[in-house]
Amino acid sequence: MRVHARRVRNLSIAELARFVRARGELLADGWEAHELDRTGEGSPFHRVHRNRYVPRTLWSEMWPESRHRTEVIAATMEMQGGAGVVSHLSAAVVLGLPVFKHRPREVEFTVCGKLRAASRSGIRRHLDRLESVDVVMVDGIRCTSLERTVFDVARLYPAEVALACMDASLRSISVDGQRWDAAAHDDWKERMAARARDSVGARGIKQARWLIDLADGRAQLPGESVSRLQLTRLGFARPLLQVPVPSPGGGSYWVDFALHDVNAWGEFDGKDKYLDEAMRCGRSLEEVLLDEKSREDWIRGRSQWRFARWGDADIGSPDALRRRLAAFGIRAPR
Repeated sequence: MRVHARRVRNLSIAELARFVRARGELLADGWEAHELDRTGEGSPFHRVHRNRYVPRTLWSEMWPESRHRTEVIAATMEMQGGAGVVSHLSAAVVLGLPVFKHRPREVEFTVCGKLRAASRSGIRRHLDRLESVDVVMVDGIRCTSLERTVFDVARLYPAEVALACMDASLRSISVDGQRWDAAAHDDWKERMAARARDSVGARGIKQARWLIDLADGRAQLPGESVSRLQLTRLGFARPLLQVPVPSPGGGSYWVDFALHDVNAWGEFDGKDKYLDEAMRCGRSLEEVLLDEKSREDWIRGRSQWRFARWGDADIGSPDALRRRLAAFGIRAPR
């Protein structure tokens, strides 16, 4: 069933660890060496890291975050703790953060000390200082803390990847349902700003400062984070997020973006909103579309603002989003 496949894609560290098998174990169970060495769709196993394997059927159902999570498990099993502390995007997937449209190719570790941090196939080592508060244990894996992880990612990875990570991290401590904890938000910002001040001259610190200022936990999806990044690059004032609009039934409709400087609303529409049966809450696709149209008509009529929707294909670059918004008559102020 489709729903089962979606659950498989999101297996946790603890669940995935049960499926990662050593080559010696599989040989002892009766598998032949030539079967383990086969590659491609017809092979029974996918080699994750050196001598560690998972069933290919499981691998084929995983999202990129889950695949890299499996690679982290395999690498830490194989290295037996000798590679350092799992860090950067590898720590991000262990901590449950998104890696927006980025497929990590190596498992990343941070090593403390004065010796050169040599990397090898499938492993990338960073030489850096780690304080005790920067290291946590997650399901038996030593990795960098939430704040240290997003700080490292913000310095070294594209802004799209980094902001999605930062927003998700901030969301985990400052948002509960529709309730936003402004004090927790501000505390996070100050702690991250202090990290930046203590890292003057570090690689990527200028981008990290900018993203710390831009981060907002009210973004519900990575696509919303990247949308906000592109809107900022286009010259719009920083949009208001998750804005309530009184609904005809006495409650509120929530809109992803209020572009208050141009009197317009914006929504990022991920495909799952329409295609995932669980997210449709028992409604048919037609019912979802009709409900969305009724909601949008009410919001536009009540506010007299323009209303634009966009999706994944429209946030790949600032120009792509600019063209999409222009189709709705929405342009950044000059």
